[in-house]
Amino acid sequence: MFSVHLLAYYFSKLKEDPTKKVDRFLYSMRLNDDQLRDVSARLLQEMQDVLSSQSSAAESIKMLPTHVCSTPDGSENGDFLALDMGGSRFKVLRVKVRQQVGKKGGVEMEEKTYSIPKELLNGKGSELFDHVSKSLKDFADTNNIDLEKKHPLGFTFSFPCHQNTLNQGVLLNWTKNYRARGVQGKDVTRALMESIQRTGGMDVELLALVNDTVGTMMTCAFDDPYCEVGLIIGTGTNACYMEELRHINLVEGDEGRMCVNTEWGAFGDDGALKDYITDFDRDIDAASATPGKQIFEKLISGLYLGELVRLVVLKMAKQGLLFEGHAPDALRTKGKITTAHVASMEQYKDGLRNTRAILEDLGLAPSDDDCVAVQHVGTVVSFRSSNLVAAGLAAILTRVRQNRKLKTLRITVGVDGTVYRTHTQYAKRLHKVVRRLVPDCHVRFVLSESGSSKGAAMVTAVAQRLASQRRQVDEALSSLKLTQEHLGYVKSRMRAGLEAGLKSQGPSPVKMLPAYVYRTPDGTEHGNYLALDLGGTNFRVLLVKIRSGLSRSVRLYNKIYAIPLEVMQGTGEELFDHIVQCISDFLDYMGMKNTRLPLGFTFSFPCQQTSLDAGVLVTWTKGFKATDCEGEDVVGLLRDAIRRREEFDLDVVAIVNDTVGTMMTCAYEEPTCEVGLIAGTGSNACYMEEMKNIEMIEGDEGRMCVNMEWGAFGDNGCLDDMRTEYDRTVDDLSLNPGKQRYEKMCSGMYLGEIVRNILIDLTRKGFLFRGQISETLKTRGIFETKYLSQIESDRLALLQVRSILQHLGLDSTCDDSIIVKKVCGAVSHRAAQICGAGMAAVVDKIRENRGLDHLDVTVGVDGTLYKLHPHFAGVMQQTVNKLAPQCNVNFLLSEDGSGKGAALITAVGCRLREELKSQ
Repeated sequence: MFSVHLLAYYFSKLKEDPTKKVDRFLYSMRLNDDQLRDVSARLLQEMQDVLSSQSSAAESIKMLPTHVCSTPDGSENGDFLALDMGGSRFKVLRVKVRQQVGKKGGVEMEEKTYSIPKELLNGKGSELFDHVSKSLKDFADTNNIDLEKKHPLGFTFSFPCHQNTLNQGVLLNWTKNYRARGVQGKDVTRALMESIQRTGGMDVELLALVNDTVGTMMTCAFDDPYCEVGLIIGTGTNACYMEELRHINLVEGDEGRMCVNTEWGAFGDDGALKDYITDFDRDIDAASATPGKQIFEKLISGLYLGELVRLVVLKMAKQGLLFEGHAPDALRTKGKITTAHVASMEQYKDGLRNTRAILEDLGLAPSDDDCVAVQHVGTVVSFRSSNLVAAGLAAILTRVRQNRKLKTLRITVGVDGTVYRTHTQYAKRLHKVVRRLVPDCHVRFVLSESGSSKGAAMVTAVAQRLASQRRQVDEALSSLKLTQEHLGYVKSRMRAGLEAGLKSQGPSPVKMLPAYVYRTPDGTEHGNYLALDLGGTNFRVLLVKIRSGLSRSVRLYNKIYAIPLEVMQGTGEELFDHIVQCISDFLDYMGMKNTRLPLGFTFSFPCQQTSLDAGVLVTWTKGFKATDCEGEDVVGLLRDAIRRREEFDLDVVAIVNDTVGTMMTCAYEEPTCEVGLIAGTGSNACYMEEMKNIEMIEGDEGRMCVNMEWGAFGDNGCLDDMRTEYDRTVDDLSLNPGKQRYEKMCSGMYLGEIVRNILIDLTRKGFLFRGQISETLKTRGIFETKYLSQIESDRLALLQVRSILQHLGLDSTCDDSIIVKKVCGAVSHRAAQICGAGMAAVVDKIRENRGLDHLDVTVGVDGTLYKLHPHFAGVMQQTVNKLAPQCNVNFLLSEDGSGKGAALITAVGCRLREELKSQ
């Protein structure tokens, strides 16, 4: 009875669909999408862990920085030599790269393949590299290349290396049957260059060392700028991609991107893939030259796929599932089924015929079902390979998309390798599964037509372009760099300017206007005061309630009103009527129209004051051009407008510059505050000067605040040797050419324009925006100073910088963003240094006035540039410390602006007025 059942079972198996039989036998190799997503998630986590570690000596993937920080942009140009070494043969190439102009340009290549004798693969490393260098010399001689003239060289070296620079790399371990002695742990570029020197007769400069994966990415990126991933599926497998530099702990800096060579073939060496390893995989690993290593590669690559198929077919034969249980010696021999055999088995039309021929060559007499089954074994093994590659790519693409905070990612993957090239079904399966695993990534696959050899030349060309670009950008920005000697000149010339301004005879661009403020607040101020603050396109009206005594406090109520451009540049009467209209609205809002309040007027323009409540406008600045105001008493103009309104009456007690108001605001909190600084739309300073030094004012006792109006410093030409062509362009096109030259070098109204003019110059020279000057970039004022503050923020990644530029209509690359950030940094750094040099002159003057060896003083500061720019305050403080070492200068930010200061000056003025009345 048992034999009957056994015979029935045997015949049922014979009649079973051979593909189902294989599927049941290899069920553990059939991976569903959930399993692939799990593999992808494990790889993604491992990538993140290795990137954030301080060592590249990971048990699994390496995530090696390649120091390739840019893909081709089409402007590369030149003749390059390239070596491509990674198998039993290597290539020497001459690559001519021509800059793309329209559809013209491209790459021309000449190449020759040289074999590497087996004894060199296992011999001395020096002999291996001597062979390579002699082949390079042979290639040059054959192609009439004059190597006495220096040639840039790129070296594709397809083995894991740790790189500290683009043209250096220490071999971590050999792979692919290489075992040359004395190379592991050494710099392979140095070994190659030493061999080239021994060979002699060649003047070459090795500019780049690249992995074949990186070379593939760069080859494809020359034709497709979206190519930022490289993939090899051949004898081995690997991938690289452009990672954000800020995430790579092994490399200093956080600007831009760098290509990372994942060396993903080692994924699973730490046991991460143990759930997906079959007995066949264990057998493959145990019999390999590197047991326990390159686990992911052994599941995927061409070196192992054929052997996997052989082991499966052999086991099925032993179990009587194939060939009626017959397993000849050939089938038991390692390497008898190759990956090329697997590819031929799966050919669309001839696959079964090819399978039969392969099996017959092994001494088998396969049935039709045997051929179908063996063909299906090959399909399952290669399908698993493409599925695992898809899972790996899904991890990389997800990483890139998340890095860039994108909902959807458009990207191209450059691919090379014999498995991908020759296996008819492989690429189609891979593409389909990738798109299924990452539907939020629009992925294009491009086959590298020229292999990784061209890529080495492209990396070299890009390296040469970037080096030249950096030199020329640095040269363009060099005029903005100020030495300590330069800053010393600014300080001494500012000191000379303010000394001249204090004298009653002789003109000086530094006006040194008496403010008629004789003291800072002492805490006894009390009452309700109205304050006006006019200094830009916005105008503020404030009610300031000051309380003295134990519960000393200042409370502010305010509203902001816009000043339309037509009012700013209309008539004086229209401007002051608009101001009074705003006051009327505010008094209605506060319910105080019938209250006569003392008023302080912060008027942030140069005025020649004859008393605290009288100031003649010297000149408009900051875009104001209202007629019939210059040379007039602005307090009188305000009083006239109030009378015309006939709705209320106000007691105008003081006219105050915003700088003076800022000083007074901070002095209320900090008694050592005797200097005021505005670093915003405009730039100005004031300080408490000894009365005896102010020649245009009678009296020698006490001190008075002097409004320097230092924005005009340099109008006499004393800064011409430090002004750049960009400063002159901004000045020439301003509303007041030749005026406010110091302000135009360091204030918020002009820094963005300086940056824009530099960007135009760099674009014209071909260093930015692919040399295309857009209409946006031609638009004056488009690059506001607030963008400098945003772009230079330490928290802002280059992706966000690029987003700002795109918001401005400037379609930029990552490289463009780096240059723009560098330009912004150079312009704002100089501005902060110049401002600091001027302040050093002021505090040293105060110290010398008082005959002190050491001065402790506080500077009250206001202005958007100081408040919002991430580095301005620090650079300015550092400059003051260096130029005025005998002064301990504390900068105190004014929290309430100059409006509060105007009210405090009004309170002090009212108190002084009462004191004079009582005398």
